[in-house]
Amino acid sequence: MTTGTAGVSAIAWLVLSTIAASGMGGYLAGRLRTRWLGVPRDEVWFRDTAHGFLAWAVSALVTATVLTAMIGSIVSDGIEAGAASAEATPGLEFTAVRANDGGMSDRLTYYIDTLYRTDTTDGQRYAPSAAMTAEIARVFTNALRQGSLPATDIRYLGATVAEQTGLSQDDAQIRVADTFGQLQSRLGELDVNQSALAEQTRKAAATATLWLFIALLSGAFLASLLAIFGGRQRDA
Repeated sequence: MTTGTAGVSAIAWLVLSTIAASGMGGYLAGRLRTRWLGVPRDEVWFRDTAHGFLAWAVSALVTATVLTAMIGSIVSDGIEAGAASAEATPGLEFTAVRANDGGMSDRLTYYIDTLYRTDTTDGQRYAPSAAMTAEIARVFTNALRQGSLPATDIRYLGATVAEQTGLSQDDAQIRVADTFGQLQSRLGELDVNQSALAEQTRKAAATATLWLFIALLSGAFLASLLAIFGGRQRDA
């Protein structure tokens, strides 16, 4: 079952169950009342309608209490996702670094590791120190905030990469620029996905709220109508 099908099924179930429950409550309110002797028929209809409406109001209050928390959670998630996507994605990466006790997130660490890859097969591979990794992370994080990696940083990181991998300075700088570009592109894709998710959540919450209103309005009418029907059967 797809997400869209599940959403339509959930809305249909919500509407039908709310209307059915309201109708049943209204019918029982009219059917189980005591017989009113000497009361004009119009007054009886009015009282039955009022009983059905009150039965619906009580059920609607309970339903609203339960669903408010659920819908509020959906809207809150949408707002948080939208706020997160509106902020610079590097801020999220920087938050991940801070949350890891100053360490790097797995995504950032991966791109830093790719800077020092070599084609050697003798097992003598260079692993940057924790201090160097942290410094590169700070350089990348700052560049992500600015939107580009400054030329001075490219030359500086290129020198360290060239020293440890045997690449020329120019090739090392190209690797640094390409690696940063890949990181920036990946974070941009995540940003787009978060924005799309936030929009989908907002639309789902709006649709659910609209159909809930329709269900409650229909339930109020049906509860009042069936209360009159139940009252007529009781008095027959």
